[in-house]
Amino acid sequence: MQLQVKGKGLSVTDALFDHAEQKLEKLVKIFPPWDDATSVELELSVERNPKIERAQIAEVTVRTKGPVLRVRESADDMYAAIDLAAHKLERQARKYRDRRKEHHGASAAEAAPAAPPAPVDGAVEAADDHMPKLVKSKSFEMRQMGPEDAALAMDMLNHDFYVFRNDEDGQVNVVYRRRDGDYGLIAPEA
Repeated sequence: MQLQVKGKGLSVTDALFDHAEQKLEKLVKIFPPWDDATSVELELSVERNPKIERAQIAEVTVRTKGPVLRVRESADDMYAAIDLAAHKLERQARKYRDRRKEHHGASAAEAAPAAPPAPVDGAVEAADDHMPKLVKSKSFEMRQMGPEDAALAMDMLNHDFYVFRNDEDGQVNVVYRRRDGDYGLIAPEA
């Protein structure tokens, strides 16, 4: 597993790198041998926001043969942000590993090394063990419109995303609200 630590607007000290390496090293034990976590990228940044004085942000991206796992955590201290991100990523990795075991049956479960039990954090850990399931299905009339009109419709409905058919090419697109308050557009490749 390769670890790459980048600082966005700050320099990464040896102490920060060593701390990140120590915290993210646990991922090696979680990922099964058939699913190499080829790279782990940690981006550290400081966000200046008028509402909060300073937020230290740790964003981790793990690229596997399967899905890309990504977490973003913030705290008052960079070391605490790294700890939170590592803990959250560890839970995501365990979920991914367990789902893969369920999907591939007993042969994949036997091939996977036994991971040490995770420390229990009470209700937080119990809530994370809950496997999500589809609880609601909704159908709607997909209107043809431009991305700006879709963003307006999304705002009027007070949703975080809006699915529509783009009037330029007729493809299904999604407009969504980004963390910074701007909008994003998801469109299929031509």
